[in-house]
Amino acid sequence: MTGWRDLAELVRAPAALSVPGDVVAGAAAAGTLRPRTLALAGASVCLYWAGMAANDWSDRHIDALERPGRPIPSGRVRPGAALGVAAGLTAVGLTIAALAGGRRATAVAVPLAGAVWAYDLFAKKTVAGPAVMAACRGLDVLLGVGHGRHRAALPAAATVAAHTYLITLLSRRETSGATASLPASTLAGTAVVAGIAARRPAPVAGLLSAWYATRFGMAQQRAVTSPDADTLKGAVIAGITAFPALQGALTARAGRPAAGVAVAGTAVLAGLLARRVSPT
Repeated sequence: MTGWRDLAELVRAPAALSVPGDVVAGAAAAGTLRPRTLALAGASVCLYWAGMAANDWSDRHIDALERPGRPIPSGRVRPGAALGVAAGLTAVGLTIAALAGGRRATAVAVPLAGAVWAYDLFAKKTVAGPAVMAACRGLDVLLGVGHGRHRAALPAAATVAAHTYLITLLSRRETSGATASLPASTLAGTAVVAGIAARRPAPVAGLLSAWYATRFGMAQQRAVTSPDADTLKGAVIAGITAFPALQGALTARAGRPAAGVAVAGTAVLAGLLARRVSPT
Protein backbone atom coordinates (compact mmCIF):
# COMPACT_ATOMS: atom_id res chain seq x y z
CA MET A 1 0.00 0.00 0.00
CA THR A 2 1.33 3.45 -0.96
CA GLY A 3 2.18 5.55 2.08
CA TRP A 4 2.46 9.30 2.58
CA ARG A 5 6.24 9.12 2.57
CA ASP A 6 6.17 7.34 -0.78
CA LEU A 7 3.95 10.08 -2.22
CA ALA A 8 6.18 12.75 -0.70
CA GLU A 9 9.15 11.17 -2.42
CA LEU A 10 7.22 10.87 -5.68
CA VAL A 11 6.44 14.59 -5.83
CA ARG A 12 9.76 15.65 -4.25
CA ALA A 13 7.82 17.36 -1.46
CA PRO A 14 10.71 19.43 -0.01
CA ALA A 15 11.52 20.89 -3.43
CA ALA A 16 8.12 22.59 -3.39
CA LEU A 17 9.63 25.14 -1.02
CA SER A 18 11.48 26.48 -4.06
CA VAL A 19 8.20 27.37 -5.77
CA PRO A 20 6.13 29.92 -3.76
CA GLY A 21 8.94 32.47 -4.03
CA ASP A 22 8.42 32.58 -7.79
CA VAL A 23 4.90 33.87 -7.32
CA VAL A 24 5.93 36.29 -4.56
CA ALA A 25 8.75 37.72 -6.68
CA GLY A 26 6.37 38.21 -9.60
CA ALA A 27 3.75 39.88 -7.43
CA ALA A 28 6.32 42.16 -5.82
CA ALA A 29 7.69 43.22 -9.18
CA ALA A 30 4.20 44.04 -10.45
CA GLY A 31 3.12 45.75 -7.23
CA THR A 32 0.36 43.21 -6.62
CA LEU A 33 1.64 41.42 -3.52
CA ARG A 34 -1.64 40.74 -1.71
CA PRO A 35 -3.20 37.99 0.46
CA ARG A 36 -4.40 36.29 -2.74
CA THR A 37 -0.74 35.77 -3.61
CA LEU A 38 -0.70 32.95 -1.06
CA ALA A 39 -3.46 31.15 -2.97
CA LEU A 40 -1.59 31.59 -6.25
CA ALA A 41 1.50 30.18 -4.54
CA GLY A 42 -0.59 27.17 -3.56
CA ALA A 43 -1.61 26.71 -7.20
CA SER A 44 2.04 26.89 -8.16
CA VAL A 45 2.98 24.19 -5.66
CA CYS A 46 0.25 21.88 -6.99
CA LEU A 47 1.48 22.29 -10.56
CA TYR A 48 5.06 21.69 -9.45
CA TRP A 49 4.13 18.50 -7.61
CA ALA A 50 2.11 17.41 -10.64
CA GLY A 51 5.20 17.83 -12.77
CA MET A 52 7.31 15.73 -10.43
CA ALA A 53 4.78 12.90 -10.46
CA ALA A 54 4.43 13.07 -14.25
CA ASN A 55 8.21 13.07 -14.53
CA ASP A 56 8.52 9.81 -12.62
CA TRP A 57 5.69 8.24 -14.60
CA SER A 58 7.36 9.22 -17.86
CA ASP A 59 10.81 8.06 -16.67
CA ARG A 60 9.69 4.84 -15.02
CA HIS A 61 11.52 2.56 -17.48
CA ILE A 62 14.75 4.58 -17.37
CA ASP A 63 14.55 4.85 -13.59
CA ALA A 64 14.30 1.07 -13.37
CA LEU A 65 17.90 1.03 -14.61
CA GLU A 66 19.36 4.28 -13.28
CA ARG A 67 17.33 5.01 -10.13
CA PRO A 68 15.72 1.73 -9.02
CA GLY A 69 15.05 3.10 -5.56
CA ARG A 70 12.53 5.66 -6.77
CA PRO A 71 8.88 5.06 -5.81
CA ILE A 72 7.67 3.60 -9.13
CA PRO A 73 10.50 1.20 -10.07
CA SER A 74 10.78 0.06 -6.46
CA GLY A 75 7.10 -0.94 -6.52
CA ARG A 76 6.03 1.44 -3.75
CA VAL A 77 3.83 3.51 -6.12
CA ARG A 78 1.99 2.03 -9.10
CA PRO A 79 2.47 3.81 -12.46
CA GLY A 80 -1.27 4.38 -12.79
CA ALA A 81 -1.41 5.92 -9.34
CA ALA A 82 1.47 8.28 -10.17
CA LEU A 83 -0.26 9.39 -13.36
CA GLY A 84 -3.49 9.93 -11.42
CA VAL A 85 -1.66 12.05 -8.84
CA ALA A 86 -0.13 14.15 -11.61
CA ALA A 87 -3.47 14.71 -13.34
CA GLY A 88 -5.30 15.42 -10.09
CA LEU A 89 -2.74 17.95 -8.88
CA THR A 90 -2.82 19.67 -12.26
CA ALA A 91 -6.58 20.05 -12.02
CA VAL A 92 -6.36 21.36 -8.45
CA GLY A 93 -3.63 23.83 -9.37
CA LEU A 94 -5.60 25.23 -12.31
CA THR A 95 -8.75 25.50 -10.21
CA ILE A 96 -7.00 27.40 -7.43
CA ALA A 97 -5.38 29.75 -9.94
CA ALA A 98 -8.77 30.48 -11.53
CA LEU A 99 -10.49 31.11 -8.19
CA ALA A 100 -7.69 33.26 -6.79
CA GLY A 101 -6.62 35.20 -9.86
CA GLY A 102 -9.47 35.03 -12.31
CA ARG A 103 -9.01 35.05 -16.05
CA ARG A 104 -5.59 36.73 -16.01
CA ALA A 105 -4.11 34.10 -13.71
CA THR A 106 -5.77 31.31 -15.68
CA ALA A 107 -4.24 32.72 -18.86
CA VAL A 108 -0.82 32.05 -17.31
CA ALA A 109 -1.63 28.86 -15.39
CA VAL A 110 -2.90 26.97 -18.44
CA PRO A 111 0.26 27.42 -20.56
CA LEU A 112 2.32 26.78 -17.43
CA ALA A 113 0.61 23.43 -16.92
CA GLY A 114 1.02 22.68 -20.60
CA ALA A 115 4.73 23.45 -20.46
CA VAL A 116 5.16 21.22 -17.40
CA TRP A 117 3.54 18.25 -19.13
CA ALA A 118 5.36 18.98 -22.41
CA TYR A 119 8.69 18.89 -20.59
CA ASP A 120 7.95 15.60 -18.86
CA LEU A 121 6.47 13.80 -21.85
CA PHE A 122 8.45 15.15 -24.80
CA ALA A 123 11.03 17.89 -24.35
CA LYS A 124 13.08 16.55 -21.46
CA LYS A 125 15.13 14.20 -23.60
CA THR A 126 15.76 16.76 -26.33
CA VAL A 127 18.12 19.72 -26.62
CA ALA A 128 15.13 21.95 -25.93
CA GLY A 129 14.67 20.43 -22.46
CA PRO A 130 16.50 23.08 -20.40
CA ALA A 131 14.75 25.90 -22.26
CA VAL A 132 11.31 24.37 -21.70
CA MET A 133 12.00 23.88 -18.01
CA ALA A 134 13.24 27.45 -17.78
CA ALA A 135 10.01 28.60 -19.42
CA CYS A 136 8.04 26.74 -16.75
CA ARG A 137 9.68 28.69 -13.96
CA GLY A 138 9.46 31.97 -15.83
CA LEU A 139 5.72 31.47 -16.27
CA ASP A 140 5.50 30.59 -12.59
CA VAL A 141 6.84 34.04 -11.74
CA LEU A 142 4.28 35.64 -14.03
CA LEU A 143 1.52 33.64 -12.32
CA GLY A 144 2.01 35.86 -9.28
CA VAL A 145 1.25 39.07 -11.17
CA GLY A 146 -2.51 38.57 -10.92
CA HIS A 147 -4.27 41.72 -12.09
CA GLY A 148 -1.05 43.69 -12.49
CA ARG A 149 1.18 44.34 -15.47
CA HIS A 150 3.05 41.27 -16.68
CA ARG A 151 5.66 43.47 -18.33
CA ALA A 152 6.82 44.73 -14.93
CA ALA A 153 7.59 41.16 -13.81
CA LEU A 154 9.42 40.06 -16.97
CA PRO A 155 12.93 40.84 -15.62
CA ALA A 156 12.28 38.76 -12.50
CA ALA A 157 10.80 35.97 -14.62
CA ALA A 158 13.83 35.98 -16.92
CA THR A 159 16.22 35.84 -13.95
CA VAL A 160 14.47 32.87 -12.37
CA ALA A 161 14.31 31.19 -15.78
CA ALA A 162 18.05 31.65 -16.24
CA HIS A 163 18.78 30.01 -12.90
CA THR A 164 16.46 27.15 -13.81
CA TYR A 165 18.26 26.68 -17.11
CA LEU A 166 21.58 26.30 -15.29
CA ILE A 167 20.19 23.72 -12.86
CA THR A 168 18.61 21.73 -15.68
CA LEU A 169 21.89 21.61 -17.60
CA LEU A 170 23.57 20.11 -14.55
CA SER A 171 20.73 17.70 -13.80
CA ARG A 172 21.03 16.07 -17.23
CA ARG A 173 24.40 14.67 -16.17
CA GLU A 174 23.72 13.85 -12.51
CA THR A 175 23.68 10.09 -13.15
CA SER A 176 26.61 9.90 -15.56
CA GLY A 177 29.02 12.64 -14.56
CA ALA A 178 30.53 15.23 -16.91
CA THR A 179 33.69 17.12 -17.73
CA ALA A 180 34.73 20.10 -15.63
CA SER A 181 33.64 22.45 -18.41
CA LEU A 182 29.94 21.91 -17.60
CA PRO A 183 29.96 23.09 -13.96
CA ALA A 184 32.50 25.76 -14.89
CA SER A 185 30.10 27.23 -17.44
CA THR A 186 27.09 27.06 -15.11
CA LEU A 187 29.17 28.66 -12.35
CA ALA A 188 29.87 31.59 -14.65
CA GLY A 189 26.16 31.80 -15.39
CA THR A 190 25.38 31.83 -11.68
CA ALA A 191 27.63 34.83 -11.20
CA VAL A 192 25.71 36.68 -13.92
CA VAL A 193 22.34 35.76 -12.38
CA ALA A 194 23.48 36.91 -8.93
CA GLY A 195 24.73 40.18 -10.36
CA ILE A 196 21.39 40.84 -12.08
CA ALA A 197 19.45 40.10 -8.90
CA ALA A 198 21.51 42.66 -6.97
CA ARG A 199 22.01 45.31 -9.63
CA ARG A 200 19.86 47.95 -7.94
CA PRO A 201 21.09 49.72 -4.77
CA ALA A 202 19.03 47.62 -2.37
CA PRO A 203 21.13 46.33 0.56
CA VAL A 204 18.85 43.42 1.43
CA ALA A 205 18.74 42.33 -2.21
CA GLY A 206 22.53 42.45 -2.35
CA LEU A 207 22.93 40.30 0.75
CA LEU A 208 20.41 37.72 -0.40
CA SER A 209 21.95 37.62 -3.85
CA ALA A 210 25.36 36.99 -2.29
CA TRP A 211 23.86 34.18 -0.21
CA TYR A 212 22.36 32.66 -3.35
CA ALA A 213 25.68 32.89 -5.22
CA THR A 214 27.59 31.35 -2.33
CA ARG A 215 25.12 28.52 -1.72
CA PHE A 216 24.91 27.44 -5.35
CA GLY A 217 28.38 28.56 -6.38
CA MET A 218 30.32 26.55 -3.82
CA ALA A 219 28.57 23.34 -4.86
CA GLN A 220 29.41 24.03 -8.49
CA GLN A 221 33.01 24.79 -7.61
CA ARG A 222 33.27 21.36 -6.01
CA ALA A 223 31.85 19.89 -9.21
CA VAL A 224 34.51 21.70 -11.25
CA THR A 225 37.16 19.97 -9.15
CA SER A 226 35.40 16.60 -9.23
CA PRO A 227 32.64 16.42 -11.90
CA ASP A 228 31.42 12.93 -10.99
CA ALA A 229 27.75 12.00 -10.77
CA ASP A 230 27.41 12.37 -6.99
CA THR A 231 29.05 15.80 -6.92
CA LEU A 232 26.93 17.02 -9.80
CA LYS A 233 23.82 15.77 -8.02
CA GLY A 234 24.93 17.74 -4.97
CA ALA A 235 25.22 20.85 -7.15
CA VAL A 236 21.71 20.28 -8.49
CA ILE A 237 20.32 19.96 -4.97
CA ALA A 238 22.17 23.14 -3.97
CA GLY A 239 20.67 24.93 -6.95
CA ILE A 240 17.15 23.83 -6.05
CA THR A 241 17.49 24.79 -2.39
CA ALA A 242 19.05 28.13 -3.39
CA PHE A 243 15.92 29.19 -5.29
CA PRO A 244 14.39 30.97 -2.26
CA ALA A 245 17.51 33.10 -1.76
CA LEU A 246 17.34 34.27 -5.38
CA GLN A 247 13.59 34.84 -5.21
CA GLY A 248 14.06 36.73 -1.96
CA ALA A 249 16.67 38.97 -3.59
CA LEU A 250 14.31 39.73 -6.47
CA THR A 251 11.46 40.45 -4.05
CA ALA A 252 13.64 42.80 -2.00
CA ARG A 253 14.86 44.49 -5.18
CA ALA A 254 11.22 45.26 -5.99
CA GLY A 255 10.91 47.24 -2.77
CA ARG A 256 9.63 44.51 -0.45
CA PRO A 257 12.68 43.67 1.72
CA ALA A 258 10.71 42.07 4.58
CA ALA A 259 8.91 39.75 2.18
CA GLY A 260 12.23 39.01 0.52
CA VAL A 261 13.80 37.92 3.79
CA ALA A 262 10.76 35.76 4.56
CA VAL A 263 11.00 34.05 1.18
CA ALA A 264 14.74 33.52 1.49
CA GLY A 265 14.31 32.01 4.94
CA THR A 266 12.66 28.95 3.43
CA ALA A 267 16.04 28.07 1.90
CA VAL A 268 17.18 26.93 5.35
CA LEU A 269 14.17 24.66 5.79
CA ALA A 270 14.53 23.37 2.24
CA GLY A 271 18.13 22.41 2.92
CA LEU A 272 17.18 20.52 6.06
CA LEU A 273 14.30 18.64 4.42
CA ALA A 274 16.47 17.76 1.42
CA ARG A 275 18.49 15.53 3.75
CA ARG A 276 15.39 13.41 4.38
CA VAL A 277 13.64 13.41 1.00
CA SER A 278 15.71 14.08 -2.10
CA PRO A 279 14.50 17.08 -4.16
CA THR A 280 15.88 15.54 -7.40
